[in-house]
Amino acid sequence: MNPISAPETVPSGAGSARHLYLPAAIAALGGLLFGFDTAVINGAIVFLKHQFGWTESQTEIGASSLLLGCVFGASLAAFTSDRFGRKRVLLGAAALFAASSIASALPRDLTQFVVARLVGGVAIGLASTLSPLYIAEISPARIRGLLVSVNQLAIVTGILLSYSVNYTLTRAGTENWRWMFASATVPSMFFLLALVFVPESPRWLVQQGRESLAEDILSNIAGREEARVEIQAIQSAIAGESKHLLHPAFRKPLVIAILVGLFSQFTGINTIIYYGSLVFLEHVPQQTPATALWASIMIGIINFLATLLGMYLIDELGRKPLLMSAFAGMGLSLVGVAAAIRTGISSILVLLLVLGYVACFAVGVGTGTWVLMSEICPTRVRGRAMSVATVFLWCGTLAVTLTFLSLVQLLTAPGAFLLYAVICFVAFLFVWKAVPETKGYSLEEIESRWIVQEKVRP
Repeated sequence: MNPISAPETVPSGAGSARHLYLPAAIAALGGLLFGFDTAVINGAIVFLKHQFGWTESQTEIGASSLLLGCVFGASLAAFTSDRFGRKRVLLGAAALFAASSIASALPRDLTQFVVARLVGGVAIGLASTLSPLYIAEISPARIRGLLVSVNQLAIVTGILLSYSVNYTLTRAGTENWRWMFASATVPSMFFLLALVFVPESPRWLVQQGRESLAEDILSNIAGREEARVEIQAIQSAIAGESKHLLHPAFRKPLVIAILVGLFSQFTGINTIIYYGSLVFLEHVPQQTPATALWASIMIGIINFLATLLGMYLIDELGRKPLLMSAFAGMGLSLVGVAAAIRTGISSILVLLLVLGYVACFAVGVGTGTWVLMSEICPTRVRGRAMSVATVFLWCGTLAVTLTFLSLVQLLTAPGAFLLYAVICFVAFLFVWKAVPETKGYSLEEIESRWIVQEKVRP
Protein backbone atom coordinates (compact mmCIF):
# COMPACT_ATOMS: atom_id res chain seq x y z
CA MET A 1 0.00 0.00 0.00
CA ASN A 2 1.02 3.60 -0.50
CA PRO A 3 1.99 5.78 2.48
CA ILE A 4 -1.03 7.04 4.37
CA SER A 5 -1.56 10.79 4.41
CA ALA A 6 -2.08 12.73 7.61
CA PRO A 7 -5.72 13.59 8.33
CA GLU A 8 -5.36 17.31 7.80
CA THR A 9 -3.95 16.87 4.27
CA VAL A 10 -6.21 14.10 3.04
CA PRO A 11 -7.75 14.86 -0.38
CA SER A 12 -11.20 13.62 -1.38
CA GLY A 13 -11.28 9.84 -1.68
CA ALA A 14 -8.00 9.30 0.19
CA GLY A 15 -7.53 7.50 3.45
CA SER A 16 -6.89 8.92 6.88
CA ALA A 17 -4.21 7.85 9.34
CA ARG A 18 -6.73 8.38 12.14
CA HIS A 19 -8.82 5.47 10.87
CA LEU A 20 -5.79 3.19 11.10
CA TYR A 21 -3.94 4.28 14.22
CA LEU A 22 -6.89 4.91 16.52
CA PRO A 23 -8.47 1.43 16.11
CA ALA A 24 -5.00 -0.15 16.44
CA ALA A 25 -4.37 1.79 19.66
CA ILE A 26 -7.76 0.82 21.11
CA ALA A 27 -7.27 -2.85 20.23
CA ALA A 28 -3.85 -2.68 21.89
CA LEU A 29 -5.54 -1.79 25.19
CA GLY A 30 -6.29 -5.51 25.36
CA GLY A 31 -2.51 -5.97 25.44
CA LEU A 32 -2.17 -3.45 28.27
CA LEU A 33 -4.70 -5.36 30.38
CA PHE A 34 -3.02 -8.62 29.37
CA GLY A 35 0.29 -7.28 30.71
CA PHE A 36 -1.18 -5.79 33.88
CA ASP A 37 -3.25 -8.83 34.89
CA THR A 38 -0.45 -11.33 34.26
CA ALA A 39 2.28 -9.31 36.01
CA VAL A 40 0.34 -7.94 39.00
CA ILE A 41 0.81 -11.33 40.69
CA ASN A 42 4.57 -10.63 40.87
CA GLY A 43 4.13 -8.18 43.74
CA ALA A 44 0.85 -9.42 45.14
CA ILE A 45 2.05 -13.01 45.61
CA VAL A 46 4.58 -12.00 48.27
CA PHE A 47 1.72 -10.70 50.45
CA LEU A 48 -0.79 -13.40 49.46
CA LYS A 49 1.65 -16.14 50.41
CA HIS A 50 2.27 -14.52 53.79
CA GLN A 51 -1.37 -13.75 54.63
CA PHE A 52 -2.82 -17.14 53.68
CA GLY A 53 0.24 -19.21 54.61
CA TRP A 54 0.46 -20.86 51.19
CA THR A 55 2.92 -23.67 50.58
CA GLU A 56 5.16 -23.70 47.49
CA SER A 57 2.60 -25.85 45.65
CA GLN A 58 -0.28 -23.57 46.64
CA THR A 59 1.74 -20.54 45.53
CA GLU A 60 2.29 -22.16 42.13
CA ILE A 61 -1.45 -22.89 41.86
CA GLY A 62 -2.32 -19.30 42.81
CA ALA A 63 0.10 -17.88 40.24
CA SER A 64 -0.89 -20.38 37.53
CA SER A 65 -4.69 -20.22 37.84
CA LEU A 66 -4.82 -17.21 35.55
CA LEU A 67 -2.85 -19.10 32.91
CA LEU A 68 -5.27 -22.02 32.86
CA GLY A 69 -7.99 -19.49 32.04
CA CYS A 70 -5.73 -18.10 29.32
CA VAL A 71 -5.56 -21.52 27.66
CA PHE A 72 -9.36 -21.79 27.73
CA GLY A 73 -9.83 -18.21 26.47
CA ALA A 74 -7.42 -18.70 23.58
CA SER A 75 -9.27 -21.93 22.67
CA LEU A 76 -12.58 -20.07 22.79
CA ALA A 77 -11.24 -17.41 20.44
CA ALA A 78 -10.85 -20.04 17.70
CA PHE A 79 -14.48 -20.39 16.70
CA THR A 80 -15.95 -17.25 18.29
CA SER A 81 -13.80 -14.79 16.32
CA ASP A 82 -14.43 -16.51 12.98
CA ARG A 83 -18.16 -16.77 13.68
CA PHE A 84 -18.98 -13.51 15.49
CA GLY A 85 -16.12 -11.26 14.40
CA ARG A 86 -13.02 -9.87 16.06
CA LYS A 87 -14.74 -6.80 17.55
CA ARG A 88 -17.59 -8.59 19.35
CA VAL A 89 -15.29 -11.09 20.99
CA LEU A 90 -12.93 -8.31 22.11
CA LEU A 91 -15.95 -6.58 23.71
CA GLY A 92 -16.67 -9.77 25.63
CA ALA A 93 -13.03 -9.95 26.75
CA ALA A 94 -13.18 -6.36 28.02
CA ALA A 95 -16.26 -7.18 30.14
CA LEU A 96 -14.49 -10.22 31.61
CA PHE A 97 -11.42 -8.09 32.42
CA ALA A 98 -13.58 -5.73 34.47
CA ALA A 99 -15.40 -8.55 36.29
CA SER A 100 -12.17 -10.36 37.14
CA SER A 101 -10.47 -7.20 38.44
CA ILE A 102 -13.20 -6.78 41.03
CA ALA A 103 -13.54 -10.48 41.87
CA SER A 104 -9.77 -10.94 42.36
CA ALA A 105 -9.79 -8.29 45.09
CA LEU A 106 -12.43 -10.07 47.21
CA PRO A 107 -11.29 -13.69 47.91
CA ARG A 108 -11.04 -15.14 51.41
CA ASP A 109 -9.27 -18.37 50.44
CA LEU A 110 -7.30 -20.01 47.66
CA THR A 111 -10.35 -21.48 45.91
CA GLN A 112 -12.10 -18.11 45.57
CA PHE A 113 -8.87 -16.53 44.33
CA VAL A 114 -8.34 -19.26 41.72
CA VAL A 115 -11.90 -18.88 40.35
CA ALA A 116 -11.56 -15.10 40.06
CA ARG A 117 -8.23 -15.39 38.29
CA LEU A 118 -9.57 -18.05 35.94
CA VAL A 119 -12.13 -15.51 34.68
CA GLY A 120 -9.36 -12.99 34.09
CA GLY A 121 -7.39 -15.65 32.28
CA VAL A 122 -10.24 -16.23 29.83
CA ALA A 123 -10.20 -12.50 29.06
CA ILE A 124 -6.45 -12.55 28.50
CA GLY A 125 -6.66 -15.63 26.28
CA LEU A 126 -9.22 -13.89 24.07
CA ALA A 127 -7.36 -10.57 23.96
CA SER A 128 -3.92 -12.11 23.43
CA THR A 129 -5.28 -13.88 20.35
CA LEU A 130 -7.46 -11.17 18.87
CA SER A 131 -5.74 -7.85 19.62
CA PRO A 132 -2.65 -8.59 17.45
CA LEU A 133 -4.82 -10.42 14.91
CA TYR A 134 -7.17 -7.46 14.53
CA ILE A 135 -4.28 -5.00 14.19
CA ALA A 136 -2.59 -7.20 11.56
CA GLU A 137 -5.82 -7.39 9.54
CA ILE A 138 -6.27 -3.60 9.29
CA SER A 139 -2.59 -2.74 8.72
CA PRO A 140 -0.71 -2.05 5.45
CA ALA A 141 2.18 -4.46 4.82
CA ARG A 142 4.89 -1.79 5.05
CA ILE A 143 4.07 -0.90 8.69
CA ARG A 144 2.27 -4.03 9.86
CA GLY A 145 5.18 -5.14 12.03
CA LEU A 146 5.30 -1.75 13.72
CA LEU A 147 1.56 -1.60 14.36
CA VAL A 148 1.26 -5.17 15.64
CA SER A 149 4.21 -4.34 17.90
CA VAL A 150 2.06 -1.61 19.45
CA ASN A 151 0.21 -4.48 21.11
CA GLN A 152 3.47 -5.77 22.59
CA LEU A 153 4.32 -2.23 23.72
CA ALA A 154 0.94 -2.13 25.45
CA ILE A 155 1.69 -5.48 27.14
CA VAL A 156 4.99 -4.28 28.59
CA THR A 157 3.36 -0.96 29.54
CA GLY A 158 0.78 -2.95 31.48
CA ILE A 159 3.57 -4.94 33.14
CA LEU A 160 5.43 -1.77 34.13
CA LEU A 161 2.19 -0.18 35.35
CA SER A 162 1.41 -3.20 37.53
CA TYR A 163 4.90 -3.19 39.03
CA SER A 164 4.57 0.52 39.79
CA VAL A 165 1.15 0.04 41.39
CA ASN A 166 2.48 -2.87 43.43
CA TYR A 167 5.44 -0.83 44.70
CA THR A 168 3.20 2.14 45.53
CA LEU A 169 0.90 -0.09 47.57
CA THR A 170 3.69 -1.98 49.37
CA ARG A 171 3.00 -0.18 52.67
CA ALA A 172 -0.79 0.02 52.28
CA GLY A 173 -1.49 -2.63 54.92
CA THR A 174 -1.60 -6.40 55.12
CA GLU A 175 -4.34 -6.64 52.48
CA ASN A 176 -2.70 -4.27 50.00
CA TRP A 177 -2.84 -7.02 47.37
CA ARG A 178 -6.62 -6.48 47.09
CA TRP A 179 -6.05 -2.94 45.82
CA MET A 180 -3.38 -4.20 43.43
CA PHE A 181 -5.93 -6.38 41.65
CA ALA A 182 -8.83 -3.91 41.91
CA SER A 183 -6.80 -1.14 40.23
CA ALA A 184 -7.26 -2.82 36.82
CA THR A 185 -11.00 -2.05 36.86
CA VAL A 186 -10.54 1.47 35.46
CA PRO A 187 -8.58 0.54 32.29
CA SER A 188 -10.91 -2.44 31.78
CA MET A 189 -13.97 -0.20 31.65
CA PHE A 190 -12.20 2.26 29.35
CA PHE A 191 -11.28 -0.59 26.99
CA LEU A 192 -14.91 -1.78 26.94
CA LEU A 193 -16.26 1.68 26.08
CA ALA A 194 -13.57 2.50 23.49
CA LEU A 195 -14.16 -0.75 21.57
CA VAL A 196 -17.69 0.40 20.73
CA PHE A 197 -16.19 2.96 18.34
CA VAL A 198 -13.79 0.74 16.34
CA PRO A 199 -14.79 -0.93 13.05
CA GLU A 200 -14.85 -4.66 12.42
CA SER A 201 -11.89 -6.32 10.69
CA PRO A 202 -12.33 -5.79 6.91
CA ARG A 203 -10.80 -9.19 6.15
CA TRP A 204 -13.35 -10.90 8.39
CA LEU A 205 -16.15 -8.90 6.71
CA VAL A 206 -15.03 -10.09 3.26
CA GLN A 207 -14.97 -13.63 4.60
CA GLN A 208 -18.62 -13.12 5.60
CA GLY A 209 -19.58 -11.75 2.15
CA ARG A 210 -19.90 -8.13 3.34
CA GLU A 211 -17.51 -6.62 0.79
CA SER A 212 -19.21 -3.22 0.64
CA LEU A 213 -18.70 -2.50 4.34
CA ALA A 214 -15.17 -3.89 4.21
CA GLU A 215 -14.36 -1.59 1.28
CA ASP A 216 -15.71 1.41 3.18
CA ILE A 217 -13.46 0.62 6.15
CA LEU A 218 -10.39 0.10 3.96
CA SER A 219 -11.21 3.29 2.05
CA ASN A 220 -11.12 5.23 5.30
CA ILE A 221 -7.67 3.80 5.97
CA ALA A 222 -5.98 3.90 2.55
CA GLY A 223 -8.34 5.49 0.00
CA ARG A 224 -10.95 4.07 -2.35
CA GLU A 225 -8.59 2.86 -5.07
CA GLU A 226 -6.28 1.01 -2.68
CA ALA A 227 -9.32 -0.43 -0.92
CA ARG A 228 -10.64 -1.98 -4.14
CA VAL A 229 -7.26 -3.55 -4.87
CA GLU A 230 -7.07 -4.94 -1.35
CA ILE A 231 -10.61 -6.32 -1.49
CA GLN A 232 -9.80 -8.15 -4.73
CA ALA A 233 -6.65 -9.61 -3.19
CA ILE A 234 -8.57 -10.83 -0.13
CA GLN A 235 -11.34 -12.33 -2.29
CA SER A 236 -8.80 -14.10 -4.46
CA ALA A 237 -7.00 -15.50 -1.43
CA ILE A 238 -10.25 -16.76 0.12
CA ALA A 239 -11.50 -18.30 -3.14
CA GLY A 240 -8.29 -20.24 -3.67
CA GLU A 241 -7.80 -21.70 -0.23
CA SER A 242 -9.19 -24.53 1.82
CA LYS A 243 -11.27 -23.90 4.91
CA HIS A 244 -9.50 -26.73 6.67
CA LEU A 245 -6.91 -25.73 9.23
CA LEU A 246 -4.75 -28.77 8.46
CA HIS A 247 -4.78 -28.36 4.68
CA PRO A 248 -1.30 -29.45 3.47
CA ALA A 249 -0.36 -25.93 2.35
CA PHE A 250 -1.00 -24.51 5.82
CA ARG A 251 0.40 -27.15 8.13
CA LYS A 252 3.93 -25.78 8.05
CA PRO A 253 3.01 -22.16 8.92
CA LEU A 254 0.77 -23.43 11.72
CA VAL A 255 3.56 -25.62 13.15
CA ILE A 256 6.01 -22.70 12.91
CA ALA A 257 3.58 -20.39 14.70
CA ILE A 258 3.03 -22.98 17.44
CA LEU A 259 6.73 -23.69 17.99
CA VAL A 260 7.74 -20.02 18.01
CA GLY A 261 5.04 -19.40 20.62
CA LEU A 262 6.21 -22.34 22.74
CA PHE A 263 9.87 -21.36 22.53
CA SER A 264 9.02 -17.82 23.59
CA GLN A 265 7.72 -19.26 26.88
CA PHE A 266 9.98 -22.27 27.44
CA THR A 267 12.95 -19.89 27.57
CA GLY A 268 11.65 -18.89 31.00
CA ILE A 269 10.71 -15.24 30.64
CA ASN A 270 7.67 -15.54 32.88
CA THR A 271 9.74 -16.90 35.76
CA ILE A 272 10.94 -13.30 35.98
CA ILE A 273 7.62 -11.63 35.13
CA TYR A 274 5.58 -13.68 37.65
CA TYR A 275 8.13 -14.75 40.27
CA GLY A 276 10.78 -12.03 39.95
CA SER A 277 10.11 -10.59 43.41
CA LEU A 278 10.34 -14.07 45.00
CA VAL A 279 13.54 -14.85 43.08
CA PHE A 280 15.24 -11.71 44.38
CA LEU A 281 13.80 -12.11 47.87
CA GLU A 282 14.74 -15.76 48.34
CA HIS A 283 17.85 -16.29 46.16
CA VAL A 284 19.68 -12.94 46.20
CA PRO A 285 21.28 -11.85 49.51
CA GLN A 286 20.11 -8.85 51.57
CA GLN A 287 16.75 -8.28 49.88
CA THR A 288 13.47 -7.05 51.40
CA PRO A 289 9.97 -7.05 49.83
CA ALA A 290 10.42 -3.36 48.98
CA THR A 291 13.81 -3.83 47.29
CA ALA A 292 12.55 -6.91 45.45
CA LEU A 293 9.59 -4.92 44.09
CA TRP A 294 11.94 -2.08 43.15
CA ALA A 295 14.01 -4.56 41.14
CA SER A 296 10.78 -5.56 39.40
CA ILE A 297 10.15 -1.93 38.45
CA MET A 298 13.63 -1.77 36.91
CA ILE A 299 12.80 -4.92 34.94
CA GLY A 300 9.54 -3.30 33.77
CA ILE A 301 11.35 -0.15 32.63
CA ILE A 302 13.95 -2.10 30.64
CA ASN A 303 11.18 -4.26 29.19
CA PHE A 304 9.36 -1.13 28.02
CA LEU A 305 12.41 0.62 26.53
CA ALA A 306 13.65 -2.52 24.77
CA THR A 307 10.20 -3.04 23.27
CA LEU A 308 10.37 0.46 21.77
CA LEU A 309 13.68 -0.52 20.15
CA GLY A 310 12.14 -3.75 18.89
CA MET A 311 9.22 -1.83 17.35
CA TYR A 312 11.69 0.29 15.41
CA LEU A 313 13.76 -2.69 14.24
CA ILE A 314 10.96 -5.14 13.35
CA ASP A 315 10.24 -3.55 9.96
CA GLU A 316 13.85 -2.43 9.42
CA LEU A 317 15.75 -5.68 10.07
CA GLY A 318 12.92 -8.18 9.76
CA ARG A 319 11.39 -10.80 12.06
CA LYS A 320 13.97 -13.57 11.66
CA PRO A 321 17.17 -11.62 12.52
CA LEU A 322 15.52 -10.15 15.60
CA LEU A 323 14.33 -13.54 16.85
CA MET A 324 17.72 -15.18 16.31
CA SER A 325 19.73 -12.45 18.01
CA ALA A 326 17.25 -12.29 20.89
CA PHE A 327 17.32 -16.02 21.65
CA ALA A 328 21.13 -16.02 21.56
CA GLY A 329 21.34 -13.02 23.88
CA MET A 330 18.82 -14.53 26.29
CA GLY A 331 20.79 -17.77 26.49
CA LEU A 332 24.06 -16.01 27.26
CA SER A 333 22.39 -13.78 29.86
CA LEU A 334 20.85 -16.78 31.64
CA VAL A 335 24.22 -18.52 31.82
CA GLY A 336 25.50 -15.37 33.53
CA VAL A 337 22.53 -15.24 35.92
CA ALA A 338 23.10 -18.86 36.95
CA ALA A 339 26.81 -18.24 37.57
CA ALA A 340 26.17 -15.03 39.53
CA ILE A 341 23.58 -16.64 41.82
CA ARG A 342 25.77 -19.73 42.32
CA THR A 343 28.84 -17.71 43.34
CA GLY A 344 26.91 -15.01 45.24
CA ILE A 345 29.20 -12.37 43.78
CA SER A 346 26.85 -9.38 43.79
CA SER A 347 23.11 -8.68 43.86
CA ILE A 348 23.72 -5.80 41.44
CA LEU A 349 25.37 -8.17 38.96
CA VAL A 350 22.40 -10.55 39.17
CA LEU A 351 20.02 -7.66 38.48
CA LEU A 352 22.10 -6.41 35.51
CA LEU A 353 22.19 -9.87 33.94
CA VAL A 354 18.44 -10.31 34.46
CA LEU A 355 17.90 -6.91 32.85
CA GLY A 356 20.01 -8.03 29.87
CA TYR A 357 17.92 -11.19 29.56
CA VAL A 358 14.66 -9.22 29.68
CA ALA A 359 15.99 -6.66 27.18
CA CYS A 360 16.89 -9.38 24.66
CA PHE A 361 13.45 -10.93 25.04
CA ALA A 362 11.65 -7.61 24.60
CA VAL A 363 13.61 -6.50 21.53
CA GLY A 364 13.20 -9.69 19.55
CA VAL A 365 11.09 -12.44 21.05
CA GLY A 366 8.36 -10.39 22.70
CA THR A 367 7.96 -8.26 19.61
CA GLY A 368 8.65 -10.85 16.92
CA THR A 369 6.54 -13.72 18.28
CA TRP A 370 3.19 -11.91 18.19
CA VAL A 371 3.94 -10.27 14.83
CA LEU A 372 4.91 -13.59 13.22
CA MET A 373 1.97 -15.49 14.70
CA SER A 374 -0.53 -12.86 13.53
CA GLU A 375 0.64 -12.75 9.92
CA ILE A 376 1.95 -16.19 8.95
CA CYS A 377 -1.37 -18.06 8.60
CA PRO A 378 -4.02 -17.66 5.83
CA THR A 379 -7.10 -15.41 5.90
CA ARG A 380 -9.84 -18.06 5.95
CA VAL A 381 -8.35 -19.89 8.92
CA ARG A 382 -6.37 -17.07 10.53
CA GLY A 383 -8.68 -16.73 13.53
CA ARG A 384 -8.52 -20.46 14.26
CA ALA A 385 -4.79 -20.75 13.47
CA MET A 386 -3.91 -17.78 15.67
CA SER A 387 -6.06 -19.26 18.40
CA VAL A 388 -4.38 -22.68 18.18
CA ALA A 389 -0.90 -21.11 18.28
CA THR A 390 -1.91 -18.92 21.22
CA VAL A 391 -3.35 -21.91 23.08
CA PHE A 392 0.01 -23.66 22.78
CA LEU A 393 1.78 -20.47 23.88
CA TRP A 394 -0.37 -20.26 27.01
CA CYS A 395 0.12 -23.98 27.66
CA GLY A 396 3.85 -23.29 27.60
CA THR A 397 3.41 -20.37 29.98
CA LEU A 398 1.29 -22.51 32.29
CA ALA A 399 3.84 -25.33 32.28
CA VAL A 400 6.73 -23.00 33.13
CA THR A 401 4.81 -21.10 35.82
CA LEU A 402 3.38 -24.24 37.42
CA THR A 403 6.77 -25.96 37.65
CA PHE A 404 9.29 -23.16 38.30
CA LEU A 405 9.34 -23.22 42.11
CA SER A 406 9.42 -27.02 42.11
CA LEU A 407 12.20 -26.95 39.51
CA VAL A 408 14.20 -24.60 41.72
CA GLN A 409 13.79 -27.03 44.62
CA LEU A 410 14.94 -29.89 42.38
CA LEU A 411 17.79 -28.25 40.45
CA THR A 412 18.43 -25.07 42.52
CA ALA A 413 17.86 -21.64 40.96
CA PRO A 414 21.14 -21.69 38.95
CA GLY A 415 20.27 -25.14 37.59
CA ALA A 416 16.79 -24.00 36.51
CA PHE A 417 18.16 -20.96 34.70
CA LEU A 418 20.80 -23.09 32.94
CA LEU A 419 18.02 -25.34 31.66
CA TYR A 420 16.20 -22.31 30.22
CA ALA A 421 19.50 -21.18 28.65
CA VAL A 422 19.80 -24.47 26.77
CA ILE A 423 16.26 -24.02 25.44
CA CYS A 424 17.21 -20.52 24.23
CA PHE A 425 20.01 -21.96 22.10
CA VAL A 426 17.70 -24.66 20.70
CA ALA A 427 15.20 -21.92 19.80
CA PHE A 428 17.97 -20.02 17.98
CA LEU A 429 18.68 -23.07 15.81
CA PHE A 430 14.98 -23.57 15.08
CA VAL A 431 14.47 -19.99 13.88
CA TRP A 432 17.64 -20.15 11.79
CA LYS A 433 16.61 -23.36 10.01
CA ALA A 434 12.80 -23.21 9.81
CA VAL A 435 11.34 -19.70 10.10
CA PRO A 436 10.86 -17.69 6.87
CA GLU A 437 11.13 -13.90 6.68
CA THR A 438 7.74 -12.15 6.32
CA LYS A 439 8.95 -8.56 6.35
CA GLY A 440 7.38 -6.38 3.63
CA TYR A 441 4.87 -8.94 2.30
CA SER A 442 1.11 -8.43 2.40
CA LEU A 443 -0.89 -11.08 4.26
CA GLU A 444 -2.13 -12.44 0.93
CA GLU A 445 1.43 -12.62 -0.46
CA ILE A 446 2.60 -14.54 2.61
CA GLU A 447 -0.28 -16.95 2.13
CA SER A 448 0.44 -17.45 -1.58
CA ARG A 449 4.05 -18.40 -0.81
CA TRP A 450 2.87 -21.37 1.26
CA ILE A 451 0.50 -22.46 -1.52
CA VAL A 452 3.25 -22.23 -4.15
CA GLN A 453 5.65 -24.22 -1.95
CA GLU A 454 3.04 -26.96 -1.54
CA LYS A 455 2.38 -27.12 -5.30
CA VAL A 456 6.06 -27.50 -6.22
CA ARG A 457 6.74 -30.26 -3.71
CA PRO A 458 7.70 -33.53 -5.46
